[in-house]
Amino acid sequence: MSYLNFDKSLLVNLERSLFKEMIRTNRAGVYNATTLVDCNTRKYHGQLVMPLPEVGSDNYVLLSSLDETVIQHGAEFNLGLHKYGEHTFAPNGHKYIRQFECEVIAKTTYRVGAAILTKERLLVSFEPRVLIRYTLVEAGSPTVLRLRPFLAFRSVNELAHENSSANADMNECENGRVNRMYPHFPQLFMQCSKAVEYIHNPAWYKNIEYPKEQERGYEYKEDLLVPGYFELSLRKGESVIFSAGISEIETKKLPNLWKQELKRRIVRDNMFSCLKNAACQFYKREGDKCYLLAGYPWFKASAREEFFATPSCTLDIDRPEYWDAIIDQTAVAEVQQFMAGQTDLKIQAMDEPDALLWFVRALQKYAHKYTVAQAAAKYADLCEQIITFYRKNNHPRAFVHANGLVWVNGTDRPSTWMNATENGYPITPRTGYVVEINALWYNAMRFTAELLREQGREMAADLMEYQAAMTKDAFNKTFWNGLYLDDYVIDDYHNKEVRPNQIWAVGLPYSPLERKEMKAVVDICTKELLTPRGLRTISPKSGNYRPIYIGGQLERDRNFHNGPVWPFTIAAYSRAYMTVYKHSGVSFMERMLVGYEVEMSDLCIGTLNELYDGNPPYKGHGGISYAPSVAAVISVLDTMKKFES
Repeated sequence: MSYLNFDKSLLVNLERSLFKEMIRTNRAGVYNATTLVDCNTRKYHGQLVMPLPEVGSDNYVLLSSLDETVIQHGAEFNLGLHKYGEHTFAPNGHKYIRQFECEVIAKTTYRVGAAILTKERLLVSFEPRVLIRYTLVEAGSPTVLRLRPFLAFRSVNELAHENSSANADMNECENGRVNRMYPHFPQLFMQCSKAVEYIHNPAWYKNIEYPKEQERGYEYKEDLLVPGYFELSLRKGESVIFSAGISEIETKKLPNLWKQELKRRIVRDNMFSCLKNAACQFYKREGDKCYLLAGYPWFKASAREEFFATPSCTLDIDRPEYWDAIIDQTAVAEVQQFMAGQTDLKIQAMDEPDALLWFVRALQKYAHKYTVAQAAAKYADLCEQIITFYRKNNHPRAFVHANGLVWVNGTDRPSTWMNATENGYPITPRTGYVVEINALWYNAMRFTAELLREQGREMAADLMEYQAAMTKDAFNKTFWNGLYLDDYVIDDYHNKEVRPNQIWAVGLPYSPLERKEMKAVVDICTKELLTPRGLRTISPKSGNYRPIYIGGQLERDRNFHNGPVWPFTIAAYSRAYMTVYKHSGVSFMERMLVGYEVEMSDLCIGTLNELYDGNPPYKGHGGISYAPSVAAVISVLDTMKKFES
């Protein structure tokens, strides 16, 4: 029995199975995502979804679905499933599913009478191509397999509708057909590993519904073009591979290509292996550059998320070559370009006030993983440049005051990770002196001083330490209210909402707090914010507490950072807790990890969502696979190993 295994009793119950999703990527931005029963419930779902820079900046769904029909003695058994209206599903192919497992790759087992058919899928690494292998395991009579492609050729942010411009023509290619639905899109080659018959019968399947979009208050009905279908015969024990890609392939190579790709896959037989697999899926190679996407299905490379998540998504899973590709070969240059005034960068939101401070924190994790000497040799000058960039007030959105604290303006535009807006203005207008930004700033100066001292630059290190000491003194006078840390301070106003942002003042290697204060911060976060999924974004005692992430866009935005849980906070919390309670906290943190173990087989299997409701049962929402969430739990596991050794 595999770690990620689901049986008939769950799969045939659509009230449960439609909420379980899967996503696979090719490490170059292409993905395959749907539910465990292959019923698309989001406009972002599809068998082949990819970036197409020549078309636009979005990802694009080319092949939305591929419906299978098993034919025996002239009787047709359609294995597809689509939602067409309230409580209306067709053709109900889920009733034939006997098992879904995803230990290595996604594998669905169907039983139709005496016939047993398996369906496995994978994406070709760094190439926009999905492979789906069908194997007739058992058969008591001659069997024909029919494959019906549902074409979309649209952005993930749009929906398709029947129109006269769509091209339904299918031109011949080796063992298949090729279609270009609209002139500005690439061709889609659909081929099989054996000879196949194609029957042209174009039709629009209208009003297919996506309940996740309906739930979010968006347009949710779509028309998809089915130009025809493929048919081929299968013998007992025989396999056939279906390929969909934007270039033609020699079909005789498909079996070997399948074997090669299968060898690359990580076996997912425990929580860590699932998280490691999920972490690798965020890699995105673009030529000689490499980025870490913030998540799927709609995220791009964004500075704060990339710098937070990269250490755990590379170094902590023994993939140092991707640290080199993402940080050394790509991010370092873009950070330098940003400080030189360049704004047109592939890594988005580099101008966020805390982005470069998270970058320094990432370099600090490198130093802890290897040695301070190695980090100093590679990054000391860059860290010093970043500190100088802030101190000289060259940063466009962060200002260092004479007291040593960083000041930001968050009234007109969000300046922190709590960045939801209403009518263009921040819903949580954290402005002035912000607690986690200044904790990061203090930590960055202390780490930079450490690197400079390692290089023998004692005078520069002493000066940096002196500046950090000023910041520490001002930090305590500004944020400490006698019980915990204020969230932000501007002029005489102290925002006293109990939020998770204060945990970074304890959870970073260099804390501006004394031990008594550190314990108080950890204790109040434990008492008022901690859940099995991480820290709530605000205390339930607050009048602003809105724990359930539901409703239309505006309602969800208002709730976004006012009650729901963000798992990425658990990384700082675990480090803070272990800093205060040392080895006596090991068993407590081990129990905390149980909540994440549960999530491996729930919602998007083998990974973690962007956020969760603040109240039980802590239902997941947002991006179905989010890099900071995955990285945070990997970081906790890494922290636990150090305390257990």
